[in-house]
Amino acid sequence: MSTPRTLVIGGRFRGPARSGNGGYTAGALAAVAGELTEGAWPATAVRLRLPPPLDVPMDVVLDGDVVVATHEGEVVARASAGADPVAVPPVPAGEARAAEAGYPGLASHPFPTCFSCGPGREPGDGLRIFPGPVTELDGRSRVAATWTPHPSAEGVPVVWAALDCAGAWAADVGERPMVLGSITARVDALPLVGAEHVVVGQDRGRDGRKSFTATSIYDPSGQLVAAAEHVWITVDPAVFN
Repeated sequence: MSTPRTLVIGGRFRGPARSGNGGYTAGALAAVAGELTEGAWPATAVRLRLPPPLDVPMDVVLDGDVVVATHEGEVVARASAGADPVAVPPVPAGEARAAEAGYPGLASHPFPTCFSCGPGREPGDGLRIFPGPVTELDGRSRVAATWTPHPSAEGVPVVWAALDCAGAWAADVGERPMVLGSITARVDALPLVGAEHVVVGQDRGRDGRKSFTATSIYDPSGQLVAAAEHVWITVDPAVFN
């Protein structure tokens, strides 16, 4: 087991009001995993075991091939090598831009100050990715939005955050509040600050309280920047807010 490091998820990067955004937290742990294992940004699978605490240090150790984050002796998240996620096909930027007007979270949102998709965050503070419905694919609902990365929010954890919530909205988080249980993501390149990207999400089925989704990010030239697959767990939002 490696010498412990610490990881702190700042309050800015919250999802629910009292815990870290799942994608950002998973990406932050994946970034540490890449440093510990000397990887680039390969496909990494992160399972969230507890709501990530805010503004407190978590111990992070490499235990065999698994990177583990703990707080007060309890495992918060575990990261390990993952299978490459299957990308969601792109949506034209104009279609994604138009879809934002239909973003359900503008009317009702279980976590309105979420770093990734919360309408209660100011431009330059939150990512303000507002995915609205677009044409279904293979009988599964899809959503899309544009995202222009801000210079105040860069790096691999932010990309993972951008890959997060579009999946939940594709699975109808407005009607079935849910939090991230696990995410497997691959980052091919960091997005260009100040350039309009497209984030696409697709529903991939349900099993009881679990919902399965996928997301992808495309740059202005239509090249894939990053892709992810998720498992979401239905919850009572009052417990988290």
